[in-house]
Amino acid sequence: MTIQKMAAAVVTAVFALSGGLTMGADEAVQYKTDTDIAYRSGPGLTDYMRSRCKLDVYYPAGKKDFATVVWFHGGGLKNGNRFVPSALKEKGIAVVPVNYRLHPKVNSPAYVDDAAAAVAWTLRNISRYGGSAKRVFVSGHSAGGYLTSMVGLDRRWLKKHGEDPDQLAGLIPYSGHTITHFTVRAERGIDGKRPIIDDMAPLFHVRKDCPPLLLVTGDRKLEMLGRYEENAYLWRMMQVVGHPDTTIMELDGFNHGQMAQPKRLGALHKFKAGAANILVATDVAARGLDIPAVDLVLNYDVPTHGKEYVHRVGRTARAGRKGSAIAFVTQYDVELYQRLEHLLG
Repeated sequence: MTIQKMAAAVVTAVFALSGGLTMGADEAVQYKTDTDIAYRSGPGLTDYMRSRCKLDVYYPAGKKDFATVVWFHGGGLKNGNRFVPSALKEKGIAVVPVNYRLHPKVNSPAYVDDAAAAVAWTLRNISRYGGSAKRVFVSGHSAGGYLTSMVGLDRRWLKKHGEDPDQLAGLIPYSGHTITHFTVRAERGIDGKRPIIDDMAPLFHVRKDCPPLLLVTGDRKLEMLGRYEENAYLWRMMQVVGHPDTTIMELDGFNHGQMAQPKRLGALHKFKAGAANILVATDVAARGLDIPAVDLVLNYDVPTHGKEYVHRVGRTARAGRKGSAIAFVTQYDVELYQRLEHLLG
């Protein structure tokens, strides 16, 4: 499985879509889950480590050499619990959702160390479930994306647990910090609007020989402050150092949290697949989403910006196709419509 295919699956999971980008489900396969597995052992563990440093293994029973996604939840390094993204279920892969210790009970770098311990456990143990240690991807959203990048780019964390990050099949951080995380900065008394790049920042560890890397963010105008730009800078620096397989994906029209709205996105997916003939949508559906065949766009209102109108009606003219666009215009919209006429010539 390539980084692109696994990336599509993980992005789809975050979007809560089923089908399309994901691998096909195998109805004959049964899936099992082993829960509450301690990924840390030995002397010196605190009660909090024993209770919190747990993971689950969701896997296709009876299959061999399947790929695995280690999934870190978000929550600002302060909140959250492990879960299996619904759209990664029954897709022929294993998912290892992980809990890690949280602020304020611990401070940096405990979170990253826990993440590395969980990935190391997966690399050593996934073969017992039938999976391939050569096909382990690491992913997560927000704080989980930050942990993904730190574990994959900064060799010292997995090395501490006897593993090499370069054996990972790919890294897919989703809306993660690439500068030092805001919770880590807060622990030092640094304001959240003051960017820092030090050894707790993924950007500090840019290198050309890390695993394949897909950076996924929301719309740069809607994301948490600077999140797209951070990831774009990491993408650029990976090009500079000569990394051969770094990609950035900006999801136009979506903010940091909107991707977890399954009903809206499920409706969009049905429309794109032809299962529904009519889609009622806001301008979110006008920009950046590939809808190849639309016969009619009915504008209930006149957009205040000409480019939004172009994006809307442009759905009817993809790749040389033809279609129609109708707009409702009232006496209050005449000036706006005249602007559109001037824009369109």
